[in-house]
Amino acid sequence: MHFLFVPSGLATLIVFSFLARSAVADWPHFRGPEQNGSAPSAALPAEWSAQTGKNVAWSAELPGRGPSSPVVVGNRVFVTCSSGPKQDRLHVIAFDASTGNQLWERRFWATGRTSCHPTTANAAPTPTTDGERLFCLFSSCDFVCLDLVGNLLWYRGLALDYPKAGNDTGMSSSPVVVDDVVVVQIECQGDSFIEGIDVLLGSSRWHIERQPIANWASPISMPNPKGEKHIVIAQSPRGVTAINPANGSILWKRDMSCDAITSSSPEGMTVFTPANGVTALALKRSERNDSVEVAWRQSRLRPGAASPVVHDGRIYAVNRSGVLAYADATTGEIKWRLRMKGAFWSTPVAVGQRLYATSDDGVVHVVDLSGDKGKQLAKNTLGEKIQASPAVSDDAIYFRSNKHLWKISQLSQ
Repeated sequence: MHFLFVPSGLATLIVFSFLARSAVADWPHFRGPEQNGSAPSAALPAEWSAQTGKNVAWSAELPGRGPSSPVVVGNRVFVTCSSGPKQDRLHVIAFDASTGNQLWERRFWATGRTSCHPTTANAAPTPTTDGERLFCLFSSCDFVCLDLVGNLLWYRGLALDYPKAGNDTGMSSSPVVVDDVVVVQIECQGDSFIEGIDVLLGSSRWHIERQPIANWASPISMPNPKGEKHIVIAQSPRGVTAINPANGSILWKRDMSCDAITSSSPEGMTVFTPANGVTALALKRSERNDSVEVAWRQSRLRPGAASPVVHDGRIYAVNRSGVLAYADATTGEIKWRLRMKGAFWSTPVAVGQRLYATSDDGVVHVVDLSGDKGKQLAKNTLGEKIQASPAVSDDAIYFRSNKHLWKISQLSQ
């Protein structure tokens, strides 16, 4: 096993003092605190302008590319980037959420395969955080753990342990942290696995071999039907697997043909999986064991590259033609469709009665969700290619492109 462990010492005390903040304001994972694109209530503007500065609190230049999304902890926004002709320079950057000033940057050299499709980058997976540590995975299978003030705690070169991990297209599955384990899903045509890594030490707690099939979906955490902590749901082209994150034991499996790009979205005890359109799987507790059953399937609800959003008992999906569809999360019945313009790799975010959907060309479509039909309120052009999903925290929404990070909030004019 190849890893670097750095004791945190005094830095840990600094982090604990920094953490005097409201956890509800944080955006700690890919697609937010619920991992489904649903944001806590926030007063966000419907319109802004990158050209005039209207409702643009600040923008910050980034040193490299990346479809990875920003995450927010307290008053800090964290972003990963990759740069260089071979995408082998790795960056982790912290910004002050109030001012946009860069607080710190850490740089590393990649140890694994860095080749990617031209449309993506090595900094594709979104970081995750437990509120004390920041876990940053890259397509090259380099895995970095830092505290929130930028001290290196440990570093894993997973491709050194598993030399065939990775592919020439690029990896993008984002890690998820559950209690004292951070889970990575590395699935490709070579060394394919899911691993639970100790958040303090960086050492492997458990390892599950997976079929050598390319997969870009991210794992999610969900409540355990027994009421004991959480479980991890791993989606692959061959089906869905529930894992005990404490020891890596398999709780149940559901064989089904799933999408390899978009990720499942949880709400309550139901996981909405991109399979045959969207399939709602209800987690059950029986006397003998835990299980899952199909609540409904909706073949006409077909996510494209963006994962489905679950919000207030509704599910939203954008197909490859840029059509947004809304369905009842209880029945799967489609209520309305709205045609938007463009291709969408970024997963939208739903906030209150609005949905913010960002196309690849940097146009943010703001959709009113309150009526019988979806209504487009505004289109805001940021003018740069965007594949990352936005983050929402404290009445602000954050967008990142290959060149900039923006904070959008309602400003006095």
